[in-house]
Amino acid sequence: MKAAKHLKTLKAESHMAEWKGFDKADEVRTFPKGKVELVTIGGATIGRATLEPGWRWSTSVQPIVKTKSCEAPHFQYHVAGTLKVVMDDGTEFMCRPGDVSLLPSGHDAWVVGDEPVVIVDFQGMVDYAKKPR
Repeated sequence: MKAAKHLKTLKAESHMAEWKGFDKADEVRTFPKGKVELVTIGGATIGRATLEPGWRWSTSVQPIVKTKSCEAPHFQYHVAGTLKVVMDDGTEFMCRPGDVSLLPSGHDAWVVGDEPVVIVDFQGMVDYAKKPR
């Protein structure tokens, strides 16, 4: 009886740990020159964006979402490539591998150079590149 009770406790505790990989994403959204792979874990949705050279939010995603600029707030880690960001207020900066960026709503962005941009976003991908209803 004691052993069975102990096994139940271990089983319950094992449900607290979770792990997933982007290789088996819960959802994949594609758009011209890019894709977002989404996993939901611990009640949060995390997205990995892969953006090819020539990708620009205003030409690849804006026609899908039909907003003036990107309204998704982002909290992201830049894995590869260089991304130029221009905020609606005119602020401009480059994000490179190893950078962490926090972007409020209201921006455009594009890939700089010949290397794909890979970003892991912990906040803004839930509705990213989703067609409005």
